[in-house]
Amino acid sequence: MRSSTIILAAFGLAGSALAHGDHGSGSQKPIVGENASWMVKHMAEEHHVENFDAASFFALHDFDADGTWEGLEILRTYGLMDDSNKGVSQPRRDEIVRDILGLIDYDRNGVVTKDEFVRFIEVEGKTLPDMGTGPGHHGDAEYEYEIHHWEKYHDDNTKLEDLTHPEDIEHFKKHEEMELEEERLAQMDKIAIIEENIPAKFRRSG
Repeated sequence: MRSSTIILAAFGLAGSALAHGDHGSGSQKPIVGENASWMVKHMAEEHHVENFDAASFFALHDFDADGTWEGLEILRTYGLMDDSNKGVSQPRRDEIVRDILGLIDYDRNGVVTKDEFVRFIEVEGKTLPDMGTGPGHHGDAEYEYEIHHWEKYHDDNTKLEDLTHPEDIEHFKKHEEMELEEERLAQMDKIAIIEENIPAKFRRSG
C-alpha cells in the first residue's frame, strides 16, 4: 500500500469525520437499554437520534422522497442493501417485505404511506419489528465507518500511526482501490483509440 495514498486518505477521512455536523467525532450515540425497540436502537445506532416521532422516522427512511415506502426502501431501512447482509437470501428478503407490508399497508396497495405509518406507530401503539438483520446499516461506506468505528476509537487528535485497526486498514484499502481505478480511467480518457479494444482483423499490421 503506497504511503502517500494512506496519508491522503487519513487526512481526508479526518476532515470528513469532523465536517459531518451532528455525526462529528465529538458526538456520541444515545445510550439505549437492551429492551428498547428495534426502532429506538436503529435511530440511536445509525442516526444518533434519541427523540423522534413516527412522521420524522418515516421521512428519514423515505429515501426517494416520494411519500411512500416501497419494497426496496423497506429492505434498505432494515440494512439489506448493506454488505453486512449480503448473505441474506432473496426469499428471506421477500418475506421481510411481505411481513412489513402485512403489518402497515392497510389499504393493501403494495406501499406504505406516511399516514399508514403514523397510524401504525402512534394510533395503534405498535413498532417496527426486529427482523434479525442487525441495526439497519444503510449509509454509504464513509458514513458507516465514521459512526461505527471512527467515533468509537478515534477523534480529531488521532495520529496516522494510530490508524491500525482492521477497520482502518480495510477502509484505506478501499480508498486506494478507488484511487487506482480513477487513475486508470483517466489514462484511458487520454488515449483516443485503445488498441486492445480493436478487433485483430482491423488493426494495422507491422
